[in-house]
Amino acid sequence: MQINRQIFLTITALVITVLFFEYTNTDIALQNYFYDFNTHTWLIDRNEPVLKFIFYKGIKNLLIIFAVCILFSLIFLRKKKIIKEYQKGLILIVLAAIFIPLTIGALKSATNTPCPKNIEHFGGTYPDIKVLDTYPKDFKQKKRIKCWPAGHASGGFALFSLFFLFKDKKNRKKALAIALAVGWSMSLYKMFIGDHFLSHSLVTMEIAWLIVLLLEKYLKSTSNNPKHIF
Repeated sequence: MQINRQIFLTITALVITVLFFEYTNTDIALQNYFYDFNTHTWLIDRNEPVLKFIFYKGIKNLLIIFAVCILFSLIFLRKKKIIKEYQKGLILIVLAAIFIPLTIGALKSATNTPCPKNIEHFGGTYPDIKVLDTYPKDFKQKKRIKCWPAGHASGGFALFSLFFLFKDKKNRKKALAIALAVGWSMSLYKMFIGDHFLSHSLVTMEIAWLIVLLLEKYLKSTSNNPKHIF
């Protein structure tokens, strides 16, 4: 894989995604299918306990446990042959699990963009403001809102780092499939309860892949002594 080419393509895709959804109503058109305008309810009730546990609390906790276990192995089992063999890939997994959610969280705090459930079209009190828009002068906002990009799915898409854990193409494809399955199961759940538009999750996915590429490039440059990272 040519890392620099992938980085360029990912940045290009990210810019196209942001501009496409900024200047079209695709998000609203799709989100309409998940909202019942007669009962003013979303496709999935956010308080439904089983789905909330599986796709919100449960999966988030599993991802945290997974990253902590990898970190534990790197610190306390670093002399094991298998840990030495996959050291760079394991370090990448931990770094991705840290930096991807942090980056997405920082963007959420800075962009001040509402969720579907917040906008007037879906019964909320906010105008339909996209990430590059500004609020109307007559709109009084009590506090900043944090909905762009999708934060919950960032942990799932951080699993893109698994791609670089393997050298075999089949295993790399399986790793990508796992990351996409986990990331989009988390994303769709949030869309179905009115927390995010499609564009929010697409942007998170692209940023996650970009960060993984940048981390992989950095780790390659320090491959002679990756131990100094921890």
